[in-house]
Amino acid sequence: MTWLAETAMLSHGWRRFLLLLVAGALAATSIAPWFILPAIFVTFPIWVWCLDGAEHRRGVQRLFGPAFTIGFAFGLGYFTVSFHWLADAFFVDGGMILVLMPFAIVALAALIALFWGLASALAHLFWSNGAWRVVTLATFLTIAEWARGHVLSGFPFDLLGYALTPTDEMLQLASVTGIYGLTFLAALLALTPALIWPADQRNLTRRLFPFFLSLAVLAGQLGYGHTRLVGTTVTPRTDVKMRLVQPLIYEHADWGKVDPVAIVDKLLTLSEMQTSPTDKGLAGVTQVVWPESSLPFFLPQYPEALARIARMLPDKVVLLAGAPRQDYEPNGAVTTHAPYNSLLAINSDGEIFDSYDKSHLVPFGEFLPFQEFFSKLGIKQFVPGADGWAHGDARRRLMSLPDTPPFLALICYEILFSGDLGETEQAQFLLNITNDAWFDDSIGPAQHAQHAKVRAVEEGMSLIRAANSGITMLVDPLGRVTAQLAPKEMNVLDVVPDQKLPRTLFAQYRYWPLLIALLIGLLVSVAVTRGGKRRRR
Repeated sequence: MTWLAETAMLSHGWRRFLLLLVAGALAATSIAPWFILPAIFVTFPIWVWCLDGAEHRRGVQRLFGPAFTIGFAFGLGYFTVSFHWLADAFFVDGGMILVLMPFAIVALAALIALFWGLASALAHLFWSNGAWRVVTLATFLTIAEWARGHVLSGFPFDLLGYALTPTDEMLQLASVTGIYGLTFLAALLALTPALIWPADQRNLTRRLFPFFLSLAVLAGQLGYGHTRLVGTTVTPRTDVKMRLVQPLIYEHADWGKVDPVAIVDKLLTLSEMQTSPTDKGLAGVTQVVWPESSLPFFLPQYPEALARIARMLPDKVVLLAGAPRQDYEPNGAVTTHAPYNSLLAINSDGEIFDSYDKSHLVPFGEFLPFQEFFSKLGIKQFVPGADGWAHGDARRRLMSLPDTPPFLALICYEILFSGDLGETEQAQFLLNITNDAWFDDSIGPAQHAQHAKVRAVEEGMSLIRAANSGITMLVDPLGRVTAQLAPKEMNVLDVVPDQKLPRTLFAQYRYWPLLIALLIGLLVSVAVTRGGKRRRR
């Protein structure tokens, strides 16, 4: 390892870029579905050693010079591997657009890697020779991860903190710190091996102490998680029983090929099916849930479909269906603005009596940033809709149906936004409908499901997840999957959510403790840098 440390410190130019690119790619194996946690302990120290040997520049190159390139190269490797599954969406249209696929994935990874490049450059401005430099880099990297989860609508996929969530025990710390707190912890722990090598005048015990301390922290995380799992009683609700339908509907990709009658036939048949001799079908069910995009057409245009839904539903049973929705003028004409990606509530009379419209849309998936420019290049959003999709009102996420405890409706990507789900104090459970069929046979659905599990732990609420092709599941307030359908299994799953736990520490304080920790990290970095400058004088 001394050889690796010295090589990283002395490398420059394309050799250093390639070394960091490979290191970042290996670091990405620490997150779902691989969870090779040792990968970050092997690769992140290379980032530190490269900064140790980075050239100092003046002027604007202090920010966009070698230190920036070091973080950018590491991030480019990390995000190219962790986001590679997004390429599957290009196969939906096929044709010439496939030529753009590798360039688009690398371009997205490069765009996100800019955040890590800036973190690296800013950390280098406060760099020191001692152990505190790992605190400096961990602090700026966490700030960068928070920024990419919020700036320009945010893209918080595969945050570094997810590397610390491979088991139910390790998940529990999210109830205290949230995912960004875990990100700070993961960065801090992963960087400690950089303090062991290269060997210098420090004795071995002093060099090893931070790394063994990081192992002790991981052991403490496991211990806390085990204690919480054993000591927390989870009680099923008695007022909710949902039937989740996983229908494997692929017509969402091309509305021109949609056969509404065939789709409704399929959904109704699945909804009413009996999965075993003792299964009573819809008897005792309070809600039926069809996933996002399960109805790839405007339901009011097909009154017979609503009539058939009404005939299927027993009295007081509600259908929650993922479908597009349009607004109408008082005269009955459709409004001119784009439609919504919605969750519709339909009663046993066939009336659409409530809805939630997705408010956090996926860039390039459901709306096209800089649409005029990209349209000229033949690039469009992946989800059909000529004019994109309209943003809904996030304040309407809390749904209160008759005889049903209030719950938060979250459509697809909205489950990613830690601490920004909506009115969690009033909500009793989370309902996430999604369509990950664009990415079947890739790691994408597993990553998305893992992110959703962490939200359940953060908020101390059950998560009910209905997916078009997987992963449909019930997650208890402790993040344990208690019922699940296999990916690409056409079936139904009857689930009963649990009572909400007392408010978690994260639900009470959100990211204020993390903010304080980051401020301390910044102050320490400034103090150590200024102290080092005085000593050199």
